[in-house]
Amino acid sequence: MMLKNPSSKYTPFPAIHIDNRQWPNRSITAAPIWMSTDLRDGNQALFEPMNAERKMRLFHTLCEIGFKEIEVAFPSASQTDFDFVRELIEGGHIPDDVTIEVLTQAREHLIRRSIESLRGARRAIVHVYNATSKPFRENVFAMSKADVVDMAVVAVRLVKELTAAQPETEWRLEYSPETFTATELDFALEVCDAVTAAWGATPDNKVILNLPTTVEVTTPNVYADQIEWMHRQLARRDSIILSVHPHNDRGTAVAAAELAMMAGAERVEGCLFGNGERTGNVDLVTLALNLYTQGVSPGLDFSDINAVARTVEHCSRLPIHPRHPYVGDLVFTAFSGSHQDAIRKGFAAQQDDAGWNVPYLPIDPADLGRSYDSVIRVNSQSGKGGIAYLLEAEYGVVLPRRLQVEFSRVVQAHTDRHGGEMSAGEIWQLFAQSYLDSRRPVRYLEHHLVEHGSAQGIRLSVDIDGRRHLLAGEGNGPIDAAVHALRSVGLVVQVRSYEERSMRSGGSDASACAFMELTRAGSTSECYGVGVDANIVTASIKALVNGVNRLAASSSAGDEDRAA
Repeated sequence: MMLKNPSSKYTPFPAIHIDNRQWPNRSITAAPIWMSTDLRDGNQALFEPMNAERKMRLFHTLCEIGFKEIEVAFPSASQTDFDFVRELIEGGHIPDDVTIEVLTQAREHLIRRSIESLRGARRAIVHVYNATSKPFRENVFAMSKADVVDMAVVAVRLVKELTAAQPETEWRLEYSPETFTATELDFALEVCDAVTAAWGATPDNKVILNLPTTVEVTTPNVYADQIEWMHRQLARRDSIILSVHPHNDRGTAVAAAELAMMAGAERVEGCLFGNGERTGNVDLVTLALNLYTQGVSPGLDFSDINAVARTVEHCSRLPIHPRHPYVGDLVFTAFSGSHQDAIRKGFAAQQDDAGWNVPYLPIDPADLGRSYDSVIRVNSQSGKGGIAYLLEAEYGVVLPRRLQVEFSRVVQAHTDRHGGEMSAGEIWQLFAQSYLDSRRPVRYLEHHLVEHGSAQGIRLSVDIDGRRHLLAGEGNGPIDAAVHALRSVGLVVQVRSYEERSMRSGGSDASACAFMELTRAGSTSECYGVGVDANIVTASIKALVNGVNRLAASSSAGDEDRAA
């Protein structure tokens, strides 16, 4: 079935006429002001909005990455959001150099509630918006152009009045003409100029004018034209921070943001990994690392991109696609033999003091805390059905994706040494030897769980290099307690991810299989431990011990390589 002829239903977006447009001749030479809206726009787009614990964890992660402006909530929309803003302020969670922002519609009771939530903040941005495009004016709100302008001005004057009553806070106004890209440019200019006049914007008291692609309706070059036109025409331009908030309906949000920066935008709003309504907001990680690959420092720290990814996955409950730029599990993996050959030769030719120039790799994986090893792995077509397929089909073990990558290197090393083809039984034997049967330096013996109020306690019996030890620890669950118990004998690890699955044996003696991804503090190397047992807690503790042993083995191998 063919798509219908679109010409009678969809109208091409008109071109913007600009004399001597400048943005096509420009390059990006500096990072923008970054504003993360993960906790607001990103949060409202989730199947299950984040609870207070996950929001707080993500807030601290955003601060650690280096964001100085963070939109934290829509406090007039729910008590949960209001309470979160209050906890940030009253709990002292906001670093001195970070400004929090809240969003509100241009309605009096919502504005009052929003500013109430910010009482006592050191610095705050009040972000006010109303829709300005013709379909919203005529079909949604039944308002004239004059009504729309009046709504924005009245809202801004109210924000000015209410914030003046709280002089202990350093206030900034942000205004967004929602649906900007579908608004007539001369009318968008009229609204924005009215807002800056009502606020009394000066070079010392700048207004953030945010021009969003609320919905992507055209190609990125037209958005750049819209931004450049506004950049040239706005009154009080020296009193404005020009901001953009691209959405990704056409899949071009990153390109739209880059071209908008060339056209005069100074600030970019978006989310880590592009979460947001419909197809998402602009992906700030991709945008920042695109700058990095062009020699522009983004001012954001993604040197441990895996840790950031695991945190976002935990907090949002959304998986990151394996082909996601820079961070996907497979983006530094070459299945093709010719690609692998070119990459290996590129690594061999790469000099430490030379510019990066390795085929198929636009960025050095080490800059993101990722391993070179992942580019050298067996193809899923290797053998009869692939390693992961055979383990699942024959033994009911469904490996996490990153463990598939890790174990494939073990299989490839084995086949390089011994040659030939490996059967499913031989692959399982190698898997068990590598992940299930490790006993040095630690061998698991038994454990007992105890309750300590709200904490979980554990007494863990292990054999370490032939000597029995009884270890004790407490944590927020059995795994955390076991991690603390092992620390008492100098075995310090961090759990990066944890999964548990049933081994589909089909009988009454089905076992639980636990997968735990571990790393050492201060290290970028990661490896898995796996545990199998009828009891899931026991399987988890076995996975932890096996992972500790594998980390110890990789550390010893590295020491031997350096000594050689």
